[in-house]
Amino acid sequence: MTRAFATAQDAEDAFYDAIEERDAERLRGVWEESDAIACLLPMQPLLHGAEVHRAFRPLTDGEIRIDIQVRHIRWLEAGDLAIHFVEERVNTPGNPPQPGVYALNIYRKGDHGWRLLIHQNAPTPPPPGSMPHLGMTPTQVMS
Repeated sequence: MTRAFATAQDAEDAFYDAIEERDAERLRGVWEESDAIACLLPMQPLLHGAEVHRAFRPLTDGEIRIDIQVRHIRWLEAGDLAIHFVEERVNTPGNPPQPGVYALNIYRKGDHGWRLLIHQNAPTPPPPGSMPHLGMTPTQVMS
């Protein structure tokens, strides 16, 4: 039986912990059991259903340990949906720290608690002031 997550935050913590611990079964248990699940990573096609689980195999089957630091930017919750905007900083042993990327995690509450429905990463934002055509910095866009 898959663990029931009481809150969207519980599901999110389990998602990142499962990746760090390279636990494929636990990671699968965070996702909603539905063909509606989706994952969109930079420079990759949109993945649905079982494709999502296959995409995470290199993280859980590989030898490289990763450390993911997550900073919450904004949470929106309404009824049975929760949207979490976060910054992820992924570090691997022996490599210099990498710049953060933004991620969007969407959770849905069902009969068995909260589950991850959609995960999307965005490329590293450009340096502040490099978007003059918009008249704002990336930080102002997220505020």
